[in-house]
Amino acid sequence: MRIELIYITAGGGHLATARALTAGLQQRHPEWKVRSSDLFQILDPGNRFQRMTGSAPSDFYNSRLARGWTLGMAQELKVFQFGIRLMHERFCAMLAEHWRLTRPDLVVSLVPNFNRAMFRGLRRADAKAPFVTLLTDFADCPPHFWIETGQVQDFICGTELAAMQAIAAGHAPERVHRTSGMVLHPNFHGKSAFDRRAERQRHGLDDGRPVGAVFFGGTGSQRMLDIARELDDTPLVLLCGRNSELAAQLRRAEARAPRVVVEFTDDVPYYLGLADYFIGKPGPGSLSESIAMGLPSIVLANRWTMPQERYNLTWLDQHGVGLSIARVADLPAAVARMERELPSYRERVKSIRNEAVFEVPGVLERIAARSAEAAAAPVRASEAAIAGSELRRLPVAAVQRGL
Repeated sequence: MRIELIYITAGGGHLATARALTAGLQQRHPEWKVRSSDLFQILDPGNRFQRMTGSAPSDFYNSRLARGWTLGMAQELKVFQFGIRLMHERFCAMLAEHWRLTRPDLVVSLVPNFNRAMFRGLRRADAKAPFVTLLTDFADCPPHFWIETGQVQDFICGTELAAMQAIAAGHAPERVHRTSGMVLHPNFHGKSAFDRRAERQRHGLDDGRPVGAVFFGGTGSQRMLDIARELDDTPLVLLCGRNSELAAQLRRAEARAPRVVVEFTDDVPYYLGLADYFIGKPGPGSLSESIAMGLPSIVLANRWTMPQERYNLTWLDQHGVGLSIARVADLPAAVARMERELPSYRERVKSIRNEAVFEVPGVLERIAARSAEAAAAPVRASEAAIAGSELRRLPVAAVQRGL
C-alpha cells in the first residue's frame, strides 16, 4: 500500500495530523509506504509566489494568527475560495501530473478548500485510487470548505455533526466514517511516565495550586501577553510554538506567580501534563490535545473567532468540559470558577475517549479492500464468462473426442 497524505502548513493542525497519522499507520502497518506532501509545494514547485511576494502562502495566514488578527476571516474565506475556483483547471492539471509520478494507491486529504481540485486531479491520473478527506476540524464550514458535493469519495469525521454534514451533502452513509475524535499523535494516548509532582517542583510550580497551560497552537499569539498580564498571580505554563519573539517578551514580563515559558517543542504532552486546565482559543487540535491529557478548557471566543472554530464552543458546552469567555478581562473570574469546579470538570473530561489515531488505519484498510474488490470484480466477471463459455462447449468437444 502506497498512501499519500496531503497537508498544508497554514496553522499547525494539518501538519500535526499528518505526523500523527503517519505514526499511527506505521505502528499498525510498518509495511505500508506513507508519504506526506505539502499541497502548496505541489501547486507551486518553483516557489514563484514566495519569490514574487517575499513570503510563502502559509506565512500570511500564520503571521495573522501570531498577531491575533483574525477578524474578517469569514469574508476573506469567500474571496480565497473564489480564487481557487478560478485556478481550478490549472490546479487539477498540476495535481494529476504529481499523481502520475507518485502513483499512490490511496490519497488522504488533510486540507480544506482544495478537495474538489484534488479529487478531479486524482481521477485524471488514476480512475480508481480512493480519495479520502479527513476533517481536522470538529465540523465543516460550508460551502466548499471540507465537504464537496458531486464526487464519489470517503470522509473521516471526528464528530457526529461532521458525519451528519457529509451525509446531508449527498454522500453515501457507508462512505462516511465516524471516529471518536480528532487524530492526535500516539504520544498523547500514553499515561505520563514522569513524576508529576517532582517535575512541577523542578519548574518552580507549587504542587498545591492549580496550574494553567496557555496554548495558541504552533504560531502562538500576542494575546498570550494580555493573558499573562491579567493572570500575573496564577501559575502558568506558556507554550509559544515557533514564536520566539513572544517567548522572549513573556520571559521579560514581571509576574507574582511562577511561569514556565516554552518555545517550539515536540513534547507538548509533557508540558500539558504539568498543568490542571487549558487556556486558549477553541482550536480543534488544542482542545483535543488538552482533553487527551485530562485538562478542561477555558477558551476565548468572540467576533475574532475563526468561522471553522465556532462550532467548537457548542461542542465544549454540550460535553461540559470547559467554559468560554469573550474578553481577556473575564479570565480571573473564569479561572476562579475553574479552580472551584475542577474535580467535576475533570470527571467529565475523563469520560471522553478519543482513539482516532488507532481507528483511522482500520478505516483506510476497509476503504482499500473495497477498492481492490471493485477492481477485481470485472476480472472475476470476465473469468466467469470464459468459464461459462468453456462449460457450454464441453459436451460438443467431448463428443468430438469420443468421450
